[in-house]
Amino acid sequence: MTGMQLEAPAGMVRIPGGTFAMGSETFYPEEAPVRRVSVDGFWIDATPVTNRQYARFVAATGYRTVAEVAPDPAQYPGMPPEMAQPGS
Repeated sequence: MTGMQLEAPAGMVRIPGGTFAMGSETFYPEEAPVRRVSVDGFWIDATPVTNRQYARFVAATGYRTVAEVAPDPAQYPGMPPEMAQPGS
């Protein structure tokens, strides 16, 4: 394949792509329906990221998680204004 990195980046392993059933009919309504999805292969760290490594990443990139950003009221019609807070 063109453009696919064959040599593992340092400390990473390759997870092959595939097709699987995603969702649930028996848990939360937003997980339905069960559907077949396909994902490409990807590289993942061989070990968990430490808090120190994550802190360095955040310092270097300014990354913020979804929980750290206030939700956009336009994406949540009817959301009470007091809910438009990070972490809500």
